[in-house]
Amino acid sequence: MPDRIPAYRATAAIHWEMASTIEDIISGIPPRHQEDPVQARFRQFASDNYAGICPEAWAAMEQANTGHVASYGDDCWTARAAELIRQLFETPCEVFFVFNGTAANSLALSAMCQSYHSILCHETAHVETDECGAPEFFSNGTKILLLPGEDGKIDPRGIESKVKRRTDIHYPKPRVVSLTQATELGTVYRPEEIRAISEEVRRLGLRLHMDGARFANAVASLGVAPRELTWGAGVEVLSLGGTKNGGGLGEAVVFFNRDLAYEFEYRCKQAGQLASKMRFLSAPWVGMLSEGAWLRYARHANEMAALLAALLAEIPGVSILFPREANSVFVQFPEAAGDRLRETGWKFYTFIGQGGARLMCSWDTTEEDVRELADTLRTCLAEA
Repeated sequence: MPDRIPAYRATAAIHWEMASTIEDIISGIPPRHQEDPVQARFRQFASDNYAGICPEAWAAMEQANTGHVASYGDDCWTARAAELIRQLFETPCEVFFVFNGTAANSLALSAMCQSYHSILCHETAHVETDECGAPEFFSNGTKILLLPGEDGKIDPRGIESKVKRRTDIHYPKPRVVSLTQATELGTVYRPEEIRAISEEVRRLGLRLHMDGARFANAVASLGVAPRELTWGAGVEVLSLGGTKNGGGLGEAVVFFNRDLAYEFEYRCKQAGQLASKMRFLSAPWVGMLSEGAWLRYARHANEMAALLAALLAEIPGVSILFPREANSVFVQFPEAAGDRLRETGWKFYTFIGQGGARLMCSWDTTEEDVRELADTLRTCLAEA
């Protein structure tokens, strides 16, 4: 149906070669996909995916765009990026680059189990709520089973009951536990929490995976070495995110248990995740990791979220729903105020987490952005 055509497809017919300015581009977009230039904002709080590419990643991509180099990952940029990740985690892990987080999670999990197994994760985990069934698809049918826990974190006491609920051949045998770090509710697992889960996982003969789309934010929040949140605490495979922290595209799958990486390159190829010009996936990692931009930007996003939470907590009629520990703030306010806030040009999601609105800070969020949003919401509440 025409009304269901995604915006990116609807705009494909624009004659880009004739557009010399942003106004020319906007004028070529069908009206229902245009933003009112008065309402359009340079930076938003809907998602850290809204942000552009950080200067360090962009510069590395530009530098990589010189001359000819070997394809399919046999290049110096990919080798350097992988080595920087090994240095970051202080261990000789296996590293693979894929296009996005869905592929990273789904292929990593498929390497850890068979089609008749099941994956245990928190009921709000991204692999359950936002992957369109990809983990099940790429593992040829592995079922996802849900675990409860406060503030988006798995309670290790619930793992055994789920594993031993049934042991007959008619039930998908639990094989992997997947953690989300930072969680979908903006909280973070501390090293001791991961170790407690890992102990249960090992005792029950399972594997441990971590979805680290916002792993940098968790590291910045806790001020610990990355190894303490991963292999040092028992994590075997990590889906390491860079896109939400200043990258453009390309996530890394990091195997601390190197045996699990056996023939993983074939999974990537079969799934359409073997980039022919791999250097453009890996070069941004070189830019972000070489001088510490990866952690610096995560720390900045966290600081902006802390400021936002503090300002919103002072506004009557606004309540903070979960502890603010990374770069997101979950808030509750009257629906009428939310409608008015959108009318003023602000965008935010209300379908993520356990209700309320999610406000996400990015690597390039400024204090001015944060204060403007808080002031606008205060005004909207007064008018609602």
